[in-house]
Amino acid sequence: MMTDPIADMLTRIRNASGAGHRWADIPLSKLKVEIARLLKENAFIYDYKVLSDGRHGLVRVYLKYYEGRPIIRRIERVSRPGRRRYVGVGDIPRVRSGLGMAMLSTSKGLLSDRGAREAQVGGELLAIVW
Repeated sequence: MMTDPIADMLTRIRNASGAGHRWADIPLSKLKVEIARLLKENAFIYDYKVLSDGRHGLVRVYLKYYEGRPIIRRIERVSRPGRRRYVGVGDIPRVRSGLGMAMLSTSKGLLSDRGAREAQVGGELLAIVW
């Protein structure tokens, strides 16, 4: 039984990029598709596709490399099921002076740190990427 599917998704992406794989397959959920959308919009991955595997479905995340090194240097979960981390709009972290991205679950949907500042909303700080 998996207690934190978001951490599982991030770990699959981290392991696949470290091993040099072209893609990572992740069990499907709406939140995972939104996380993949955010990663694509911020140029951390090439693309993603929702695939049918005959059961629940998969999200295939196509990883991005530059000169043989993965674009995603670090991806980690911040808010966990045992300890949630909520931030107000003034407390949203700047990851690597704007080179990275924080993902927030807000009342306006899943947003990057820049999007949340523009929308003037805070929320649950799910993960950071750089």
